[in-house]
Parts: sequence; structure tokens; C-alpha cells
Amino acid sequence: MATAHSSFYLTTPIYYVNDAPHIGHAYTTVAADVMTRWHRQRQEDVWFLTGTDEHGQKVMRTAEANGVTPQQWADRLVKEAWLPVLDTLDARNDDFIRTTDTRHETAVQRFISQLHDQGDIYEGSYEGPYCVGCEEYKLPADLIDGTGEYEGEKLCSIHSRPVEMLAEQNYFFNLSTYGERLLALYEEHPEFVQPASARNEVIGFVKQGLQDLSISRSTFDWGVPVPWDTKHVMYVWFDALLNYVTALGWGDDNAEAQARFEKFWPASVHLVGKDILRFHAVIWPAMLMAAKLPLPTTVFAHGWLLVGGEKMSKTKLTGIAPSTIIDHFGSDAFRYYFMRAIQFGQDGSFSWEDMSAQYNAALANGWGNLASRLAAMVNKYYDGQLPQAGELTDADRHVEQVALQAVTDAEAAIDAISPTRAIDATWTLVDALNMYITEQEPWKVAKDPEQSGQGGRLATILVTAAEGLRALAVLLNPVMPQASAALWDSLGAQAHLGALDAQPVADAGRFGQLPVGTVITKGAVLFPRLEEPEAK
Repeated sequence: MATAHSSFYLTTPIYYVNDAPHIGHAYTTVAADVMTRWHRQRQEDVWFLTGTDEHGQKVMRTAEANGVTPQQWADRLVKEAWLPVLDTLDARNDDFIRTTDTRHETAVQRFISQLHDQGDIYEGSYEGPYCVGCEEYKLPADLIDGTGEYEGEKLCSIHSRPVEMLAEQNYFFNLSTYGERLLALYEEHPEFVQPASARNEVIGFVKQGLQDLSISRSTFDWGVPVPWDTKHVMYVWFDALLNYVTALGWGDDNAEAQARFEKFWPASVHLVGKDILRFHAVIWPAMLMAAKLPLPTTVFAHGWLLVGGEKMSKTKLTGIAPSTIIDHFGSDAFRYYFMRAIQFGQDGSFSWEDMSAQYNAALANGWGNLASRLAAMVNKYYDGQLPQAGELTDADRHVEQVALQAVTDAEAAIDAISPTRAIDATWTLVDALNMYITEQEPWKVAKDPEQSGQGGRLATILVTAAEGLRALAVLLNPVMPQASAALWDSLGAQAHLGALDAQPVADAGRFGQLPVGTVITKGAVLFPRLEEPEAK
């Protein structure tokens, strides 16, 4: 059975506001929402944080190109794009941090002052190739040779754009002194960086030796001022990484904020894209070590969403707005598809055709059809009231065993940060129920008066199917909250068992929870079959 936690804290990366969100951003947010909803379904205390990264040269240049100040640009993007997309995705975040929030900037200045006062920060100069897209100085191994219009230039391997040579007098964090402690961390706590491929990459990187990190900029002014030298602003990553503790209340003198920090830190999981893994698995823990703060439990690097074989990107015009897909399929189907079709932790490709096929096979014909058939039969044969079941056969018991095993396997998958495997485990029950209905042929059993009354075979089949659907409503609530709520309503479960969110997930597989006489209603079809749009 899954490990019991008193509290659970999960974060997405904070997203750059240089443009509107695409489905690559939505992928991370949905994964975070599914994970946190699952922990809430366990009746745990949960805090789910997302937000926006609003400082740095990239945002400043985008604002300038649009003829507004960086703050105006950030305010507009957050209001018109980043907050609305959370509703579009049906995300239930507890907080939304902006790095321009006073609460964040004040705490960040407190943090850097502490490190400066204790000798972890010094003044120096730096010259090297810089990628504005990554907001990062690049090592030679991170660069590729340009071709075509960029012939003869060095490009960032992530953005495929030329890097700029920068020379600055900056403040530095003595990152190089933390190499051995970081390697010991990865050795003693293999769960700190996941999956294993990501951990191996990080270990290899740190073993090559770390350079001290330039943590201030003096060539532009869009950032958090360095408290003791306001000609400098803080390096955007040093500022941004701190959001995970400032949002919780670190550095805040407010008692409520301090209590929240005590409650949720450090039992945390940071979900990140693999392109920002080093910041989170190397720089971030070193910063926390320097400040003598506890380290988070896990940094989990998921793969990239690919379209046409390329990483989702605004720069390369391969970004797809989430609403483009959700307007057609609905948010539940979007959440299901991206969590199941792409193994979490690996790269995966999106195609409209594959999503249509999965929607029809798994959702419309699989789970949705199952719910419709059960409601129709209870209404047809028992006037919409759940009958009294009779003696159980091996076939009936098998369905409950599948449900119990699905709960166990799905819980273990969530603890392993694999929403994909959790859905796979749950879907064994969808498949088992469809097979059960096909094999038991209740429509034939109904023709025999001796088997179709209360306590007869027909009643047992329908009660078994209803219990299986009740279990699915609980298990799939974190993934597809709208359809699960509609099914819970259709099953009449609220009146007898209470709110769907209040059902402990560990108890979902236990049959016999819906009492005799429960009113089953035929609601709207959970996943109607969709016609393909003529043009996407």
C-alpha cells in the first residue's frame, strides 16, 4: 500500500512570460495537477504551486519589441494567458507565484544577503557565450555549429539560435565548493533526481567539476536589485529557483506564512522539463545547502513533447495552444491523453490522429460506453434503482480482485511519480468490466424471469458493474475530474457515500459500498463520439 504522508508539496517550474503557454507547458501543469489531486484523494494536506518567471533579459527584450515596459508585459501575459490556461486545463493549484510579487522579491533579497554575509558570494569578472533564450552562460559542449544563415556562428543546442559573447563584472556564488556534497547527495538519496537517466546525466555533469556561478547582471536593470550593490540585478535563475520556498513563506515574517513553510517544506517534488534539469538538480540544492535549508525530496525531469519530431517551442513556431485541442476534445480527454499516451519521464510525440484514435477507443467506446450501458440496464430492468445482489460467482469476485489490484498498483505508480502507470493500472478495471459485461450477457439473463428479480443473477451482474464504476470514479477523479463527477452523480453515490473528493483512494476497490435502492440515472454521455473537424 502507498506510503502515508502528512503533507505533500508539488511544484511546476515557473514559466517564462515572454510568450503565451503552449501544450508543452500544459503537459507539466496537468501532470502536477493529476499528482496533487491524487494525493488529495488520499485525504492528505496538499499544496500545489505554479507561477511565472518574469525577470531577465529575454522578458525585457520581448517587452521592448512590443513597445511596453517589462512589468506591463508580464501583467498582461499573466492576466490574459497564464491564469486563464489553468482554468482551461482544469488545474486546481493552491498558489500562483509571480517573481515580481513583493513577497518573493523581499525574501530573495534576504536569501542573497545571508549568503553574502557568510562569504558564499564574491565579486569577480566573467566572459563567455550567453544564450538569452536559456538565460545561461554556455559551456563549449552546450554549443553546436551554425549552418545556413548562421554559418560560422556558435548556436545554443536547445534554441538553435546564436549565442552572444558577454563580458561582465559580476557577483559569483561559490558553486564549485559544493561538488562533493552534491555527489554524496545523489549517492545517499537516489530519489533526489529522477528518473535514473536524469540522475546519471547530473552525476556525470558534476563529476566534470563545477564552475562558480555568476549570479548578478549589470548590463540591464530588469530584475531583483542586489541589496548591497543596486547597480546589479540578480541573475534570473538565482531569483527564480527561490520561488519554491518564497511562495511557501520562507523569508516572510508573517506567522501564517511561516507555519505553511514549516508544514510543507521539505516534503516536496519539483516537476521540471529535462532542459532545465541542471538548474534544479545542481544549482538549487547547492543554494539550499549554503543557506542551511533542508533539501526537497525529489526533482523529477520529464521528457519533451515533440511535434513533427521537434521539441515544442515558440521560437521554432511548433507551439500549439492548449485551447486548440481542448475546444475539440474537452479538458478531461486532454488530461487523459497526455498523461497516458506519453510515458511520463520520456519524450513523446503528439498527433491529432493518435489523440482521436485514443479518445474513441478508450474514452468513448471504453469507459464512457460502459457507464452508459450500466445506467441504461438498471433503468430498464429495475426502474433505475440498484437491486439486491445474489450469490457471487468467480466471475464477480474476479472483478473485485481486479479493482483491488488496480488500487494497489496505481498507488505505487503515483509514489513512483508515474501518472502514466497509474492510469494503466486503473484501466485494467475498465477492460475487465467491459469483458465481464460481454461474457455475462445481462441482456440475455434478463429474459429469464427466475434470474431477473431481486437477488437473481441479473441483479448481481449489474451491482458488480456499478461497484466497478464507483471504484473508477474515485480512481479517475484526479485524471478526469469532470467525467468522474458526472459518473458519481449518475451512480447516485453522493447521497450515500458523500462527496467524490472525500472518498479515500485506498478504499476504492472494496465492493459493497453502494446500498440497495441507490438511484442510478442516465446522465449525458461521458465522452460523445466526435466528428473530425474539417480543418485544424
